[in-house]
Amino acid sequence: MCKATGKARLYYRRAAELFEFHARALAGVTDPASLELRGGWTLHQLRHSALTHEAEDGTNDPTLLVRSRHASMRSLERYSRPGVDAVAHHVARRDPKAPRKT
Repeated sequence: MCKATGKARLYYRRAAELFEFHARALAGVTDPASLELRGGWTLHQLRHSALTHEAEDGTNDPTLLVRSRHASMRSLERYSRPGVDAVAHHVARRDPKAPRKT
């Protein structure tokens, strides 16, 4: 039960089942293996994708660690590696020679 609302909570396992069922329906496939070949779409991948996007947006590692509930920085490392575009954007924002918006 949720202490704040008093409503029953949806367990992660059930949430994952529901998410994968509806993801398969959206992708037009019926078996999980076919969905995985299309790049996944699991609740777990969605969670980690969110962590990657937050890291690319500049969220610091300690905050990501708390939000993700990973046990160590080592287990979080694979999600907090920004992509090439995110690094380029980061560098461009900090370039002293770049024109400034006023």
